[in-house]
Amino acid sequence: MSKFMASVDQRTNLVGQNRLELLIFRLNGEQPYGINVFKVREVLQCPQLTEMPGASPHVRGIAHLRGEAITVIDLSQATGGPAIQDLKKAFILVTEYNRTTQGFLVGGVDRIVNINWEQISPPPKGAGRNHYLTAVTKVDDRLVQVIDVEKVFAEISPPDEEVSESLKKEAAQMNLADLVVLVADDSAVARGQVKRALTSIGVNIELVNDGRQALQWLEKKAKELGGDISKKVPLLISDIEMPEMDGYTLTAQVKANPDLRNMHVVLHSSLSGVFNEAMVKKVGADQFIAKFHPDELASAVEHWMKADS
Repeated sequence: MSKFMASVDQRTNLVGQNRLELLIFRLNGEQPYGINVFKVREVLQCPQLTEMPGASPHVRGIAHLRGEAITVIDLSQATGGPAIQDLKKAFILVTEYNRTTQGFLVGGVDRIVNINWEQISPPPKGAGRNHYLTAVTKVDDRLVQVIDVEKVFAEISPPDEEVSESLKKEAAQMNLADLVVLVADDSAVARGQVKRALTSIGVNIELVNDGRQALQWLEKKAKELGGDISKKVPLLISDIEMPEMDGYTLTAQVKANPDLRNMHVVLHSSLSGVFNEAMVKKVGADQFIAKFHPDELASAVEHWMKADS
């Protein structure tokens, strides 16, 4: 499995090209699922797990890896399926996500595929609100489902979504009534978190589901305003992993457009531990924030909206 984690520099070169590497794995049965390789620190056969009294029923235990204790979540159980039974044949995806390190128990690991984000589509309409998908794609004529890990985390360990009173008071001194912040994120859970945090400090926001929708919204707004939109829409907050167009490519497109380039761009992503600051500079973003800390996000929004006042 060490081959899966090789060539990080090569993956970094995918930035701005609207491409990613997807690790294909299975839970129970043969249905393939996918996770962005940038999230994964290592893949290993499931070691002996220590039970964790009082934990969520989806937490199978603690793995002790090189002196570090890591919570192991049964990804099948957490997404409504049966528990993975044969731990001797199972694998753990050790991930750095949302400022934490954790393991996801999966039934098997297949391979890595290099794919264009344009080949990845949002979940089909009519799937309801309770599914755990952020996207789907086809690999070798088989439908691969990309799981909404943010939803899994939010259900197992709900984050604090409250902005501090001090930041609310600071925001109250700013004139935000005529300004709009555009937020692009494919996770409904993440969009809800950002919306609650920013509306609590009086920010007007527009929400879209992916980078392509965001770019179309911005281009339409530029036509309405007849040019530079930064005085009306001073800030774009974008996830990185999104179907159709990722956050890196969206940022590069924004900075290449004369009507949009004066906007500030904050990349707001769960890709915390493996994130390279060089990537932010490469595409021209102003800041990176790892999800999800309401005060840090609110503080960044206030900072960038003050920058042009």
